[in-house]
Amino acid sequence: MGWETAVLDGGPADGLRIRVSGRPRVIQVVHRCETESAPTGLRVEALHIYRRDLRLGGEVLTYGFDPVSP
Repeated sequence: MGWETAVLDGGPADGLRIRVSGRPRVIQVVHRCETESAPTGLRVEALHIYRRDLRLGGEVLTYGFDPVSP
């Protein structure tokens, strides 16, 4: 399968263009969070879910932000 460009719509990654293969149904975006006193080796991340928008057939491959996931 070839690679194609997709755009993320809404949420914290709004407008970001990415390359995907196989048109996955869901894209996961992770944003590292700063901590004030985390133990060594511990990392905190915010998880954001984008779902493929099937309403836009043939146009630019688009993934819309899902504010209620996970």
